[in-house]
Amino acid sequence: MARVFITGSADGLGQMAAHLLIDEGHRVVLHARSEARAKEAWQAAPGAEAVVVGDLSSIAQTRAVAEQVNDLGRFDAIIHNAAVGYREPRRIETVDGLPHVFAVNTLAPYILTALISKPKRLVYLSSGLHQGGDETLQDLTWTQRPWQGIAAYSDSKFHDALLAFAVARRWPDVLSNALEPGWVATKMGGAGAPDDLQAAPKTQVWLAVSEDPSARVTGEYFYHMKRRAPNPAVHDERLQDRLLAACERFSGVKLPL
Repeated sequence: MARVFITGSADGLGQMAAHLLIDEGHRVVLHARSEARAKEAWQAAPGAEAVVVGDLSSIAQTRAVAEQVNDLGRFDAIIHNAAVGYREPRRIETVDGLPHVFAVNTLAPYILTALISKPKRLVYLSSGLHQGGDETLQDLTWTQRPWQGIAAYSDSKFHDALLAFAVARRWPDVLSNALEPGWVATKMGGAGAPDDLQAAPKTQVWLAVSEDPSARVTGEYFYHMKRRAPNPAVHDERLQDRLLAACERFSGVKLPL
C-alpha cells in the first residue's frame, strides 16, 4: 500500500486518479484551493485520508501547502496534477505579480517539489501541447509578448516536462517522470475533446504505485502507459538548469541537492 499526494484533486483528472488509488487500497491525500473546494473534494472521495488547502497561484499559499503535506509525514509518491487551462483571454496577474498560468502550472510544482520531503516517486502532468512550448525560456512572465493563452499553457507544460527531467537528473534516488493524459473532456479540456477520458488518469496512477518494471523508471515521458518521445529540448540540461534558476529567482525557494 502506497501513500500518495495529488495536487488539484477536488475534481477532474486529479479526483479520478484519487478514486483509482483509493479503490486499490492506497492512502490518498487530496488538495483543494479553498475550504469550500476541500469540502467538495471530501464529499467526492470520502475514502481519502486528508485534504490540504491552498491556492497554488500564491507563492505563500503554495509554501503553506508544502508545510501541511510535510506535517502529515512522508509520502511514497506525489502527482503534480493541478493546472489551469489555455482559455484565459488576457494576462491575469497573481498576488505575486506573475501570470496566473505560469504561477499555477510551472512555479507551484517547482516550489512543492523543493519543499516537500522527497518521496520515492514524482509524477508531473504535461500535455501534448508542450511540443509547441517556447524553448528559449525568454519572457516567462509574459511582459514582453502579446498575451496568447494557448501559447502560455503550452509553455507551462513544456516547463513541467523540463522540471521532471531536471529532478530525475538531480535526484537519482527519486523516480521522476512526466506524461500527457490526452485531450479529454474535463472542465479544462472541454466537452468536445476526443481522447478517452477513462484512460486519462491511469498513467499517473501507474507511475505512482505500480511495481511493473516499465513504471519503475526515471526521466521518461509517457502517454497511456507507453513511453512517448517528448520535445527533444526537455533533455537539454542547460535549459533544465535555466528553468530551475528562474523558478528559484521568482519564488525564493531553492531546489535541494
